[in-house]
Amino acid sequence: MLKQVLTGKIHTARLTMCDLNYEGSLAIDIDFLKEANIFPYEKILVVNRNNGERLETYAIPAQAGSKQFCLNGPAALKGSVGDVVTIMAFSLCDANEAANFEPVVIILDENNNIIQRKGRISDADMLG
Repeated sequence: MLKQVLTGKIHTARLTMCDLNYEGSLAIDIDFLKEANIFPYEKILVVNRNNGERLETYAIPAQAGSKQFCLNGPAALKGSVGDVVTIMAFSLCDANEAANFEPVVIILDENNNIIQRKGRISDADMLG
């Protein structure tokens, strides 16, 4: 049996842009993707604290150091600049992996600076 397990999470990110005229997805600073164990183009769940919207899309890498979180395409209608979002990635693993896996979580402040890291990451932990 396979279990779907949280493997990476970015908590309290602030949207920096919303671009309706783009083909879709959520652009995220590549440094944050690496820190949170989320791969470029991986399926993600995005939850908007400001309006309760939830959407599934995929992560696209934005410029390193930009602190960018940009909703693109139709997803841009699900948020506004400044909204607080949580971004989660999940992976399938067997029951033994699921029982012992610890997700990587980063928590951001109001300026999209990492203020806390939880979990662990190593080459052995990376699923995908």
